[in-house]
Amino acid sequence: MSDESGQSSGESLQPFLHNLLVTTMAPTQVWSGPDAQIRATGAQGVFQGDVRVLSEAVLTVDGVEPEALRSGHRGAGVSEAFLALRMIDGPGADPTVWVRRRREVSPGHVHAPLVLECATEVPVSGTVRLRMSSDLADLESVKQGRSPGPVRPEPAPDGVRWTNGEATSRVVVPGARLELDDDGATAVWEVTVHPRAPLTLGWDVYAELSHPVVTRPVNPTPEWRRPVVQADDPRLHHLVERSLDDLETLRMTWVESPQDVFLAAGSPWFFTLFGRDSLWAARFLLPLGTDLARGTLRTLAAAQGTRSNPVTQEQPGKILHEVRSKTLHLDDGTTLPPVYYGTVDATPLWVCLLTDAWRWGLPDDDVRALLPAMERCLEWMLRHADSDGDGFLDYQDPTGHGLANQGWKDSGDSIQWRDGRLAEGPIALSEVQAYAYEAAMGAADLLDHFGRPGGDGWRTWAGELAHRFRNHFWTRDAKGPYPGIARDRYGAVVDSVSSNMGHLLGTGLLRPDEERAIARRLVAADMSSGYGLRTLSTTSAGYWPLKYHGGSVWAHDTAIAIHGMARAGLHGEATPLVEGLLEGADHFGYQLPELYGGNPVGDGPGPVPYPASCHPQAWSAASAVVVLTSLLAVQPDRDVDTLVMCPPVPVMPVGSLRVEGVQALGRSWTVERLRDGTVRATPR
Repeated sequence: MSDESGQSSGESLQPFLHNLLVTTMAPTQVWSGPDAQIRATGAQGVFQGDVRVLSEAVLTVDGVEPEALRSGHRGAGVSEAFLALRMIDGPGADPTVWVRRRREVSPGHVHAPLVLECATEVPVSGTVRLRMSSDLADLESVKQGRSPGPVRPEPAPDGVRWTNGEATSRVVVPGARLELDDDGATAVWEVTVHPRAPLTLGWDVYAELSHPVVTRPVNPTPEWRRPVVQADDPRLHHLVERSLDDLETLRMTWVESPQDVFLAAGSPWFFTLFGRDSLWAARFLLPLGTDLARGTLRTLAAAQGTRSNPVTQEQPGKILHEVRSKTLHLDDGTTLPPVYYGTVDATPLWVCLLTDAWRWGLPDDDVRALLPAMERCLEWMLRHADSDGDGFLDYQDPTGHGLANQGWKDSGDSIQWRDGRLAEGPIALSEVQAYAYEAAMGAADLLDHFGRPGGDGWRTWAGELAHRFRNHFWTRDAKGPYPGIARDRYGAVVDSVSSNMGHLLGTGLLRPDEERAIARRLVAADMSSGYGLRTLSTTSAGYWPLKYHGGSVWAHDTAIAIHGMARAGLHGEATPLVEGLLEGADHFGYQLPELYGGNPVGDGPGPVPYPASCHPQAWSAASAVVVLTSLLAVQPDRDVDTLVMCPPVPVMPVGSLRVEGVQALGRSWTVERLRDGTVRATPR
């Protein structure tokens, strides 16, 4: 994702998100304070797609705001807040009157009843007001801390509406008296609440866009099987349950491929299709089914590049980076067209997802239909991905206003030397070479299996890439050899010790001794915070625990390293990272955010929140499945049509574990691991 994380000076400050209550069901999302009040500030509001359709919904009783008691998640698309109403309470210290603000979000609809209850000796009465306004601001304006100001409301049946021709929101308030003015509307109820007789005041928001680019799936049922997790460590169950709830709320379709479902990257800023993010999330979820992978692959294949266009950075065979409804203009001068291809890694990752999905059991007919798109991806790797002819996949923005960095760490300062200097492009990232190697080898297997030519040629290509990588990407410091984060325009190895090297593990690019050396580097104290893997070593000049790509912890980044270690049989080395994610998740109510601080365990009460971090985030939530399946230590083997153990199998770091509902090779499996590492996989 683009570097839309930093705050600019003056009035354009990106809103903080970490203390807000969010409730989503794509393409609709609601952001409020922990007290469920939607105030006309920051990122709060009801959003439909990339438009804020309601920017204020503030509740008062007798002119006073209720006081927050507790709020939180109640399931996919549902949240609830308890608020004390001391302004109409009876005598004594006990709060005996409260209101429950429940929020149930479905695509295009927010049902938000207010339930008043009391335990007083006599009925209590008061005037309930709900002040509402809408600015119909686009998401990027909200992100940059700007609002065009309130839009004048219009009366509507049973309520009020706001519209600008492109977006419309309608609020229905049955039984309320409505007061409209230039800046908004107020719903007023005169109420009397009787002891132990709940009184419900209803209000609903309906939203629609005239020309949406992403929308709700046709089928409301998720594309994956929800497993039953029984574990000695209760954190595993809590993390998986919350994560799957969050993932359910991120399901979307693109109007160009309306029958296929993918996961939106994250809420609120990336509530759309992102090639890299959606591919990794689908890949993480393969042990729960291949349907999401199929939908993601088809969606991205529908937009695969067909021509060369420097403005959009489209090239034949290339997989897109992101889709928006209109051109994105950022304060730093970055301008991204609605369909943007500025990513170097999505194309090989598309091939990696296809081959992994096939190995987990995606039917041959589905794979066969996608082989032409795969061959176009391979052709892009061969013909277009190496701009300077040095034999490595690289990137450089040719426009001067696109993304300066086009790997997963795409902030402007993410690719830097150990002394803090920024690398100059074209830049060849280490992990992209690993993706390309894995894609070529996996594609060769598919070409052979389906009787298509070229398999041996791609194996040769991959072998030559591995040889070049070994000769041109490794460097060393006092701790020994390691691969740098990238090669710059001069062919020099950019020597930062970074998490990127974790993406090399399990891809086949490296020898076993090289993988062990990298794994040891990743779990050392300068890289492993105890809450996960830091993006940059603490020994680097550019390190800071709250730097977007320069010292923070990203759950998906940690999960990729865990995934690779498991594939490489380095389960012991993966253990600190598995335990770190579980510890980190516990501090965030088991909703792993986009990223959080890289401060170590013991330095403060927990990981410091990154205040602009998106949540829910697809690849963060999907990381829970990686944690789970890495502990199970099994992989599908199509040749013998069964699940096989990934040796060596260590003693479990979290006790025994039993998972019902692992999906592989067209069957559902129950996988059990005992404390001593014994594994049993039983098909149903």
